[in-house]
Order: sequence, then structure tokens, then C-alpha cells
Amino acid sequence: MSEAHPYEFCGPHLGPLAIVFGLPLVCYALVFACNAQGCLKLSDLQLPELPAKWQLFSSEALLAYLGWFALVAALHLILPGKRQEGVVLPTGARLTYKLNGFYCCVVTISAALYFGFYTNQLYLGWIYDNYTALLAAAILFSFGLATLLYLGSFTGNKLLAAGGNTRYGFYNFFIGRELNPRLGSFDLKEFCELYPGMIGWLLIDLGMAHKQFTQLGHVTVPMGLVCAFHAIYVLDSAWNEPAILTTMDITSDGFGFMLVFGDLAWVPFTYTLQARYLVDHPQALSWYFIAFIIMLKALGYLMFRGANSQKDQFRRDPEHPSVRKLQTLQTSAGRKLIISGWWGISRHINYFGDWLMGWAWCLPCGFHHIIPFFYVIYFGVLLVHRERRDEHACRLKYGKDWGKYCSIVKYRIIPMLY
Repeated sequence: MSEAHPYEFCGPHLGPLAIVFGLPLVCYALVFACNAQGCLKLSDLQLPELPAKWQLFSSEALLAYLGWFALVAALHLILPGKRQEGVVLPTGARLTYKLNGFYCCVVTISAALYFGFYTNQLYLGWIYDNYTALLAAAILFSFGLATLLYLGSFTGNKLLAAGGNTRYGFYNFFIGRELNPRLGSFDLKEFCELYPGMIGWLLIDLGMAHKQFTQLGHVTVPMGLVCAFHAIYVLDSAWNEPAILTTMDITSDGFGFMLVFGDLAWVPFTYTLQARYLVDHPQALSWYFIAFIIMLKALGYLMFRGANSQKDQFRRDPEHPSVRKLQTLQTSAGRKLIISGWWGISRHINYFGDWLMGWAWCLPCGFHHIIPFFYVIYFGVLLVHRERRDEHACRLKYGKDWGKYCSIVKYRIIPMLY
């Protein structure tokens, strides 16, 4: 049992407790705060009622969610994919992962578009009609899976995460006790990180677009922008799936409630807020504003993908022509820190690009209500927290070299500002 690892999220008691029970409430609050009946008005603080057709729970929605999870798992197992080793574990071993997220995403979304929009054999608007019940199913499934993962971590000779093996059981349940839970070669953490939640995000978007199509006879430009921007983001993540294997989520964090709920409930049901809003509140935007939104998305994506690709290429092959001229700072820990190119602009320039893309997702909703901008507000706070977390870890790892690095690359995320 390790106690040297610092507690995160204001742990081990209050923070985890607030997150475990607070995040589901936030998901429901967003539904109540803005739906077809209206949106929360700060002037009178009156919450609109839920649409009459929406149910808080239904067995049909629960079965649909379970079927969705099983379907994506089956696609992952059946479709071809390359095998790639992950990073070296504390035991000295490496796990092998099957990576076919891009194929799974393309097959799923192509089938949904064909049967939903082309042949009209599949009523995707059902997702909108059963939104709250599907949310309840995702929350229940997340709690159930997190509980099974926690109990399973006590069986056999499991590799435990450094931060999830403390004397506090609830904290371990929250942060994740087992590092890489698997069913044979099926890696649950890597699978949930990308497949059911991220692809489900796009499927919910398509459900919202289909609902709007049945109501208006067409999909509006703002809805098209939101769905297209989200699709670019998810497809990019799936195409670059190997990069996931080097993230803290995979290499360091245990697989507990925090990641389970984030992957399976939070991402698909809060990141689709803009598409759901546009079903209930269609927007008409000027072509000048549409052009601005597209340029903002392009700039954010260029920054996000350019920076991440530059770092990944440097890690794989520092002598590659595209990165060998980058200036670096040699550290006593043996690693080189990039101090030019994208990474000479700010220490987390990729976060800034990610945030700009978030603005492009929210702006198609117009400025009538603040609720559709929840994502960009929440994500900004999340990125600052993540940056601070990375900063602490790097300061411990690199010592004085990190201070020297910060004196060269002065800005944390936003150039000239932060």
C-alpha cells in the first residue's frame, strides 16, 4: 500500500465524494437548464420543465446502451487492427494493444448515415427522444463498471496504479486501483478511452441532426458545422490512436470511476450539448460569422494537431527531417525538452489549440443563452487544472532543469497572456 503518492482532486475525502456524486448531477442540470421548453434565465433563475416525452429512466434505453457497448466491443474484436506495444510498465513488461478505432468509427458512422439519412430505415431521432433515459443508463453502467473494476483489483496478482493504492477505499474506487484491467488481451481502459464514448458522441450528434431533419426537412448550417467539427475531432483521435498509449490516462492513472464516468457518460452526453441545443433552438447565422467560425476551427486544429504531431515525431525519431532542427534543452533526467517550433510558443500550445476548437463548437449556437457555452468554460478550467498537474509532475521529474526550461518558454498555455 503506497502513501507517498499525493492525493489528487482535493482527496482523499471531499473532492472525490463531490465528483462522484456531483458530475451526474451536472449532467442532469444541463438537461434541465436548457431543452425544448426553454433555457435557464439568470434574471429569474427559473428552470424550464423537461419535454413531456422525455423519461428519466426506461428499460428500453438501458438495453439500447448495453447493446451499444456490446456492439462496439464486437466491432473492436472483429475488425482488423494493428498491434502495438505500450510503454514499459513498472514491472519492466510491455502490454500489446489492438488499435482499430478509426475503422470502428468509420464503419459505425457510415452505417448510421446510410440507414438513417439515405434509406430512412433507422430513426436516429430516437436518441433525442430518449436522451434523459440514455443518460441514466450511461450513469448506471459507469457506476456498475467502476464497482466491478474496484472489486476485481483485489483478485489475482494485479498491477496497481501508484495513486490508487492507498488506505482510503473510496478514494481508490474514484481514482482507479488497477492500472491496466484486462479480459484476456482485451484492454478495458484503452477501449473505453476511445471506442464507446467517443464514437457514441458522434452517434448522439447524428441523432440530434436526424431529429432536426425530421422537424425542419433539412439540417441547418449551424448543426452541420457542429457535427462536422466534432467528427473531425473524433476521427483525428481515432486516426492517432497510438498516441493515446503514451498519455497519463494509460501509463499512470488507474482505471476507476473518474475515467470510467468521463469516458462513458460525461463525454458523450455533455460534449453533444451544442447539437441538442440546436434541435430545440435552430440558429440563423450570417455567412461572415460562419466563415469566422470555420477559420477559428482551422486555426485551433492546426495548432492542436501540429503541436501534437511534432512532439510525437520527435519522441519516435529525433533525427527525422521534420524535427531534427528543433532546439532542445538537455535535462539531467536524460530527456530533451523542445524549446522551439510549436513548443517554443508556450509549454502547452496544444491545449490552446484544443480550447480554440471548443469555441468553434459553441459559437454556432449564437449568443441567446450561456448554457451552450458550458463546454468551453468547463474545458478551459480543465485545461488549466491539467496544466498545473503536468507542471507539478515535471518539476518533480526535472528539478532545476524545469526552472530553466520555464525561463525559456515563458507562457503556460496562451501566448502573451497565460
